[in-house]
Amino acid sequence: MTLARVESLEREGRGVAHVDGKTVFIDGALPGEIVEFAPYRSKASFDFAQLVTIRSASAARVSPRCPHFGVCGGCSLQHFDDRGQVAAKQRTLEDALWHIGRVRADTLLPPIHGPVWRYRHRARLSARMVEKKGGVLVGFRERKSTYVADMKSCEVLPAHVSAAIPQLRELIAGLSVRDRVPQIEVAIGDSATVLVLRILEPLDPADHEPLRRYAEQSGMHVWLQPRGPDSAAPFWPPDAQPLYYSLPEFAVRIAFSPADFTQVNPEVNRMLVRRAVGLLAPMPGERIADFFCGLGNFSLPLARAGASVTGFEGSARMLAQAQRNADANGLTAQCRFQTEDLFDRRACARLERFDKALIDPPREGAVELVKSFPGREPSRILYVSCDPATLARDAGVLVHTQGYTLAAAGIANMFPHTAHVESMALFEREANT
Repeated sequence: MTLARVESLEREGRGVAHVDGKTVFIDGALPGEIVEFAPYRSKASFDFAQLVTIRSASAARVSPRCPHFGVCGGCSLQHFDDRGQVAAKQRTLEDALWHIGRVRADTLLPPIHGPVWRYRHRARLSARMVEKKGGVLVGFRERKSTYVADMKSCEVLPAHVSAAIPQLRELIAGLSVRDRVPQIEVAIGDSATVLVLRILEPLDPADHEPLRRYAEQSGMHVWLQPRGPDSAAPFWPPDAQPLYYSLPEFAVRIAFSPADFTQVNPEVNRMLVRRAVGLLAPMPGERIADFFCGLGNFSLPLARAGASVTGFEGSARMLAQAQRNADANGLTAQCRFQTEDLFDRRACARLERFDKALIDPPREGAVELVKSFPGREPSRILYVSCDPATLARDAGVLVHTQGYTLAAAGIANMFPHTAHVESMALFEREANT
């Protein structure tokens, strides 16, 4: 056993220490703690280690609320209090910006945080028939395993979904295809909850009645997905209205299907959109690009402020829904949407000039896009990121090669009790720069 002082958290929530010139990632350790650890996997320059004893505990260490914590892989930080999690994520962002992009923000934005329990309105639950454990299991995967955690509840899912886990186990166990239902997608809107059952074989006609009965008794909608995500379709009720979430501050309602990307934490998303619009400061008559626009989560609020918004996205299906959302919200004249591969250098080079831009890419970031700006630079860019490393890389391009200033940056605690870091950064450029 070896003793170490924990310095920080890495992106999976492990404590980081340095011992004899080697980096050690310690499961369950928190910043500031002095711990004993035992390595379980060694590489030339780093070790993965198990926490053995806490010699000096962090003041931010708390008792996990969920009885499945430590086994279930859905959460990694329930032993870290809320403020400690937010502070660690802010440090992760600052460290990435400096060590990867060699940039520092002029202003650190106050962290955005909202509910830390019952917040998760999107989830993918695994299902598996395990005779040794008494039947069907439904839940998240176990930590560092492909096994399904033996869960009876979940503290981050809304209460009605958490309470449904034992019922879902019974429901699937009673189907003819009980061993051919590998996952259940949960998608929650403002007025309905959808459960999408992935089925690898057709249902037996006898399966229809229990599924209908479950939908009616639970008040949740049941969908079936026999193939890829686009094959998902309502089973009961067959005439269900589309899901939607609202952004009341902007008088916007965004419809979506369970297969569409939406943020898991609707309250934090509302705060994120409010801050994004405030920082980008759209003005009537301005032309604003919303890159990786999805369903219009940012496009429609920006348009509501009077700007002319063009949304770019690689998925034609999502853009069609974004256009329907603009039409339904009376924003047809202010919004247009265009299919583009924003990872393709040539496609990015063809883009027109805009006064301002919002970028909200997937984890891969938007390096080809930001490299394409010289000669038609927006005066202000707001970059919303789900990966501090790719944000930092792209920030380095904007600051060091294109004359932008990193005016402000900060985090949003979109996924409490996980190490996921959602962040935003504001870049500004003088017109004569």
